[in-house]
Amino acid sequence: MTFQPGESLSQDEVTERVDTAIEDNEVVLFMKGNRLMPQCGFSMRAVELISQYREDFETVDALASLDEFRVALKEHSGWETIPQTYVNGEFIGGSDILAELDKRGELEAALDA
Repeated sequence: MTFQPGESLSQDEVTERVDTAIEDNEVVLFMKGNRLMPQCGFSMRAVELISQYREDFETVDALASLDEFRVALKEHSGWETIPQTYVNGEFIGGSDILAELDKRGELEAALDA
């Protein structure tokens, strides 16, 4: 899912995109930027951690409507921070939790959809 530069979305549009992305993808990462060009260190770290174990995962760039994405994601996870990773519709965590799971040897299993 990509957005055009300068595109701003309503809260309803963002909520629908978040709901659809979580429902339609085994693994989805909501991040700042995209898989090829992360726009923050936390997003880059999340992409790197997931990429170790999965080639196929969706990324959603939240920068176009950051405040709206934070509201929509909070409805699913209770967290406003980005990045956020979901596997089979379940919130897994941000880059710090992914790193902790990786350190404990549990990330590959957590991403196995």
